[in-house]
Amino acid sequence: MVSDLGSGMGHVSIVVIVYNDASRIVSAVESALAQGPEVGEVIVVDDCSTDGTVDALAPLAAEPRLRIIARETNSGGCGTPRNDGMAAAAFPYVMFLDSDDILPPRAIGTLLPIAEERRADVVAGQCLRVELPDGATTVWAPLLYDRSAGAELPGTVIEGIENTPRMLWDTLSVNKLYRRAFLEKHSITFPHGAFHYEDFVFTARVYAADPRLAVTDEPVYLWQVRRQAAKLSISLSRGAIRNWQSRVTAHRGVVEVLRSAGREELALHALAKFCDYDLPLYLRELPQRDREYVAEWWRITREYLTGFDPEGIACAGVVSRWIADAILTAPEPAELGRLVELTARPPRLIPPYDDLAAPPAGLGLLTTAELPVAVDGRVRAGGSTRLSLRVHELYGRLAELGPRTVTVELEERTGGRPAVAVEAPLVPDGDGWTAGVRLSTAALACPGRLGVWSVRAEIRYADGSATPVEVRAAGTQAARRGIVVRPTGRVLLVQTHVTGGRALVLRVADGLQGARRVAEARVRRLLGR
Repeated sequence: MVSDLGSGMGHVSIVVIVYNDASRIVSAVESALAQGPEVGEVIVVDDCSTDGTVDALAPLAAEPRLRIIARETNSGGCGTPRNDGMAAAAFPYVMFLDSDDILPPRAIGTLLPIAEERRADVVAGQCLRVELPDGATTVWAPLLYDRSAGAELPGTVIEGIENTPRMLWDTLSVNKLYRRAFLEKHSITFPHGAFHYEDFVFTARVYAADPRLAVTDEPVYLWQVRRQAAKLSISLSRGAIRNWQSRVTAHRGVVEVLRSAGREELALHALAKFCDYDLPLYLRELPQRDREYVAEWWRITREYLTGFDPEGIACAGVVSRWIADAILTAPEPAELGRLVELTARPPRLIPPYDDLAAPPAGLGLLTTAELPVAVDGRVRAGGSTRLSLRVHELYGRLAELGPRTVTVELEERTGGRPAVAVEAPLVPDGDGWTAGVRLSTAALACPGRLGVWSVRAEIRYADGSATPVEVRAAGTQAARRGIVVRPTGRVLLVQTHVTGGRALVLRVADGLQGARRVAEARVRRLLGR
């Protein structure tokens, strides 16, 4: 089908789903209407809200492209209202939008021409995760959509994803424009009712139908993440064990969809994706959970992994296979500390190593950059921040490489400040190597706000190769707070923080506003928010 994009006629139906979100629905709808005349209609499906959501749209009532479908009963999920919107859509293409997110300018102006020119059934674009209120922004699935992270798909057209199984990592439905005739031909819908992570199954149905899929790295969706909201989204509600059960159920549905479509190879890659992504995502948060949660999580996970095809686990990364094997081997939670640290980014295998008869299977297959090296750090913060490091040997692999130097890099998480890096020589010390670095604490100050700095390092060897690591807190390193008075009289509050996964983090509050942010964060933690 070839359309005249210059005619000013609508080509796209945007389906916006909403439930009890009166404060944000207008922003979402306005962002959809602002896409221009290519948008023929914006269909708002209200899932029986009780907070005046429909009334909030009254100022937009004169907009002829706005249609409201008011459901009489709440569906309990996102799939049914999206299906209602799809069924009501009147234009050749459809896109989905959640009421708490927005479309960036020119999202449709980017996707639609690609769909038409490349005769694509689906066009997938870059989704940006925006952390509110700070505004820190990251690219969803960067290996697929971010060229700076090595993504090679942008600008290409894929005839089915059989040869590009990495697309299985993009489980979102909202960062894509769909040819409606394609969805109808293959009867592709979302799971109905109170089914969470419905995107997983819908996207699997799309992939299983062998779409002609075009990929762009232009931003087409802004996923607004509100971690301090009174009511968290499904993806952020990981503190409840039912969330993990819902995710497992949805992933099982993905595998069933692919196998029912005869896509056995893709089904194996879906099992591997669970080991490589979903499993570590929740495992790294177990230190924050109570004993009952951990026990039930372990039971659910072990039960699910037991049914995996061994070839599926074999497709996963080496470290992911270690984690899966450890869970399958132990009927009850065991070695949690070690497993959690294997989920660090990048992974680290912590000592002691002498309780293992031999290096874990597959260690020799890892490149130098992939080695799960453990580097312990101790911090003393004053006018200068001093960091003492210890690099642990790893079954002789590091001695073979000959560690020479370590570069410590502190990265501010909001991206508002450039990274601070210091290099130091590594000195042999027993069964490892040590180093010390010093930097100005004032260099970590973010004027008027709280700066949160991740501590990373790069070990460089005799041949010039290197291993990137996340610095972990040494066994005796605990969270500490201190006050630094600068020569100007300005006060810095410095906190050494240790995460549940033992990563080192430095928090530096500059001035009264920064101190207030520290206090507010502490109050939220005390209130359990």
